[in-house]
Amino acid sequence: MANRKTPQMIMGALPDWLDRPEPRGFRPKRKCRTIWISDIHLGTRGCNADLLLDFLRAHECETLYLVGDIVDGWRLRKGWYWPDAHNEVVRRVLKQAHRGTRVVLIAGNHDEMLRPYCGMTFGGVEIANEAVHVTADGRRLLITHGDAFDVVVLYHRWLAFLGDKAYELLLRANVVLNAVRRRFKLPYWSLSSYLKKRVKNAVAYIGEFEEAVAHAARERSVDGVVCGHIHCAEIRQIGDVTYYNDGDWVESCTALVEDFDGTISIVDWLAEQRAQRAAKPFEPTLTEPTEPTKEPA
Repeated sequence: MANRKTPQMIMGALPDWLDRPEPRGFRPKRKCRTIWISDIHLGTRGCNADLLLDFLRAHECETLYLVGDIVDGWRLRKGWYWPDAHNEVVRRVLKQAHRGTRVVLIAGNHDEMLRPYCGMTFGGVEIANEAVHVTADGRRLLITHGDAFDVVVLYHRWLAFLGDKAYELLLRANVVLNAVRRRFKLPYWSLSSYLKKRVKNAVAYIGEFEEAVAHAARERSVDGVVCGHIHCAEIRQIGDVTYYNDGDWVESCTALVEDFDGTISIVDWLAEQRAQRAAKPFEPTLTEPTEPTKEPA
């Protein structure tokens, strides 16, 4: 009788590292129901992959939403940049999917090359254009990257690329500024994030974006919306819709986390690292982001 081929023989053996046990951690993992992260921009020098890996290793969840701009196709088309830390982020996500976490990747504008594959699953990761999440307390949340509500990206694509260039120059200036700050042993500080929150036009744009996203959620008859895109973490009630933005892993290093009672909060991982350093000044901690150079808004 001929030997029958198993699915693993046909598809090829799974990589050994998927089943490799985790190293014993120095701290207990925070268990939560859902995590949302976006705007990682793998493939750029601005990506704070080490901090993201630290965050992912410190948390366990039932569902992980990757809310767009995970891989930066815009940058990779201009030149290849992919250090080992970016590989480790991909491996970490695939390992979580292999071990039972539901992983959903919402395609964004910088990883729009994934949009033709919406509805398919790769390595246990579901690809989607948008999704609806039901919280533990029964609320329905629309999950979308948010670029569809950005009139600059939607109607004036060339202006979006122009803005991308301006943002890149701003981040280059940020590198010089933080090199000086490190000389004086001062912590990392994001010039681009500071200006974005204080320049009148930027503040007006963020407010209009949030209103547009909330309006779309209201038309979809959901209770709230989770998005990314503008690199500005926020939880805000807009009429009868709760607006959530999970921020980014370029400037602020933030995520949204749902506890098992349905409560959703912003985790500022950079602030937590600073708090740990202040509490244990003589113990080694993860370094803060160093050279965020080439990253779009």
